[in-house]
Amino acid sequence: MQSQITTLKNGLRIITADLPQLESVSVGLWVNTGSAYEQEENNGISHFLEHMSFKGTTTRTACQLSEEIEDAGGQSNAYTAREFTAYYAKMLKNDIELAVDVLTDSLKNSIFPEEELQKEREVVVQEIKQTIDAPDDIIFDYFQETAFPNQAIGRSILGTKEKVRSFNKEILQNYLDANYGAENMVACAVGNVNHQSFVKMIEDRLGDYKTHTSFTADKQEYQGGFFAETRAIEQAHVALGFKGLPYKTEDYYPTMLLASMLGGGMSSRLFQEIREKRGLAYTVYSFAASHTKSGMFGIYAGTGAKDLKSVVPVIADELRKICNDKFTDKELLRAKTQMKASMLMVLENPSSTAEMLARQMLIYGRIIPVEEMVQRIERVSLDDVQRLARQIFSSQPTYALLGAVDERIEYDELCRLLK
Repeated sequence: MQSQITTLKNGLRIITADLPQLESVSVGLWVNTGSAYEQEENNGISHFLEHMSFKGTTTRTACQLSEEIEDAGGQSNAYTAREFTAYYAKMLKNDIELAVDVLTDSLKNSIFPEEELQKEREVVVQEIKQTIDAPDDIIFDYFQETAFPNQAIGRSILGTKEKVRSFNKEILQNYLDANYGAENMVACAVGNVNHQSFVKMIEDRLGDYKTHTSFTADKQEYQGGFFAETRAIEQAHVALGFKGLPYKTEDYYPTMLLASMLGGGMSSRLFQEIREKRGLAYTVYSFAASHTKSGMFGIYAGTGAKDLKSVVPVIADELRKICNDKFTDKELLRAKTQMKASMLMVLENPSSTAEMLARQMLIYGRIIPVEEMVQRIERVSLDDVQRLARQIFSSQPTYALLGAVDERIEYDELCRLLK
């Protein structure tokens, strides 16, 4: 798969990857902003803006924005993350210009009508309530906030009910003006698409979009700590974390492989020890989450109240083992194979490929060739992984508990278990 890149005069970057055998195209606009670039007083505004972008423009009503895509058999959606916001659609190849027109219209010409503002505030409040009611979801908000206290990167993407209800047209417009600019945007299309035609579509609609942003990024300083909330539910949800690594580091791939070997699949250390051998949890896994200036390495397990005091020491024991004794060559080879296979499988999905290309451009300022990623994975040694394990697991832990957690290992005891 070959990608092509064009940068408009205002700095907006345009990427395509032509897959002529397909009948469809996945197209989207990615913006390098999200909850990590908010102020405390407007926490949740990135996500609310994403919702309101589809609630009416100077040329279309909210209903028309969705109907025009769906009348052509397409699908459109959007999402907000901590450092990215995306607006995207999937259409048949002959309808790509319709998708571009609707997406750019919703981004550039939203009018934020008062009637829609009133309704959407309550829609997002319901989304917040739904998340709070899902313990295996909300625990990660508490986990992130405990790891990065009093920082934008630690706050909820959705914000709070009170803040969402305070958002008005002026607040939305001010955030849009400060955080959206051609310099931090990427347009990407993957599928049956002609590069020059797509460039013209974007240039006709966004070639005059303002270039610069004016927001100030908050710090991203991992600190760690303890959080516990007792709820009258069946399970105890456990999230254990450590200081991770940002995207732009030579150790990015070793860290991802460490996460895979420790708890990335059914053959991983944690899955085998906690679920297969001891039957202490149905779900257990580890992950490496990177941000622009920071990162976090995490472990999650959902267990029963009576098993909570057993699960945490087993996790701590596995972490000590891999710091003192290397993984095996077989484990590293399996993790490398899984990582390469996962990466190549992404390329079979146009929507996932568009996401990958756009994020690479926003993070690294370039498209990373598949061959380069494979080479970097292959270069990782067992010594690299063990060095990273010792570095990561010696940092101050983040320990978050939710649910049936009255009978638990306390924070000080956890710290002793990890030594």
